[in-house]
Amino acid sequence: MTIDPPGSKDLDQAVHIAADGDGYLVHYAIADVGALVAPGGALEAETRRRGQTMYLPDGSVPLHPRSLSEGVGSLLPGQDRAAALWEIRIDAAGEVASATVARALVRSRAQLDYAGVQADFDAGRVHPSIALLAEVGKLRQAWGRVHGAVDLRLPAQEAVQGPDGWTLRIEPRTDFDAYNAQISLLTGVCAATIMIDAGIGLLRTLPAAPADAVADLRRTAAALGADWPQGVGVGDFLAGLDVETPQGLAVMSDATRLLRGSGYTAFGAGAALPDDHAHAGVGAPYAHVTAPLRRTADRYATEVCLAACAGTPIPVGLGRPHRRRRDHAAHERHGEQGGPGVHRPHRGRDPGRPGGGGLRGDRGA
Repeated sequence: MTIDPPGSKDLDQAVHIAADGDGYLVHYAIADVGALVAPGGALEAETRRRGQTMYLPDGSVPLHPRSLSEGVGSLLPGQDRAAALWEIRIDAAGEVASATVARALVRSRAQLDYAGVQADFDAGRVHPSIALLAEVGKLRQAWGRVHGAVDLRLPAQEAVQGPDGWTLRIEPRTDFDAYNAQISLLTGVCAATIMIDAGIGLLRTLPAAPADAVADLRRTAAALGADWPQGVGVGDFLAGLDVETPQGLAVMSDATRLLRGSGYTAFGAGAALPDDHAHAGVGAPYAHVTAPLRRTADRYATEVCLAACAGTPIPVGLGRPHRRRRDHAAHERHGEQGGPGVHRPHRGRDPGRPGGGGLRGDRGA
């Protein structure tokens, strides 16, 4: 089933989680754009030119025609859809035991939204397909903190036009928003590992925060009365902040300075994998693969993973070396889809959920 903002139509992901011994088995279906867009055609050329869906306060410029992103390519409930189906096993500690991806035909059983899932969980009636989402999400959050991940728990901001002009609406994140984002991040980490092992691919990278940025954040925390003991890492400190308070929200907002310099790094076919190829926000090498309806990079990274897992040659055109590309977004949202705390119109209202640069849950990476 899918979990997205209310009214969403471009549904990239569907999830199912089951117990697997003392661990978990995650099935994560991602819309298979490669099954719908012919290589070398006019549509592929146009999507490469656009790069990603662009979101504006009063609309969006989609990466793909809406008939594809909101129709035949979207994982709408009750419809058979082509998908790249990830099968990921994690152990009781949240470590990845195995991961693979293959093309499949899937059918989503339900289209859910974050607030509804949170309400169902609080009432004890969560759907069996995602009954273990909270357990897995918490495990992966803990895994991330151990590995130095930085999770910016900021509310989304939506510009809304009314009869008296534009207003800014704040949308708090639910716990299940964060848990669902962890599945997207988990998949991106697995994709990066597969491509690194294959010696070719496209990674989403972010350098570690410079020492002066961390020092500045410490000064901000001290000025606002937020206790940050010596020896406590950035990720653990931010995880303990109460963002429901003005002080906590202010410190969390200031922490966006730590996540600057994100970009894409291509390697293989003559381009070496650089030493600095991790994503500091995730705490590991990472790749964008969970939002192909809205980001071009996800489609191509997925194709590399599909070929690597099947033991087939990388498709022609995907192995060309590219220069390391940096974009200068101020920050990324953790968990496959827009940066934390930036304007983010709801997907489906215009429709569409922002996905460029972010780790959402893609509502993320």
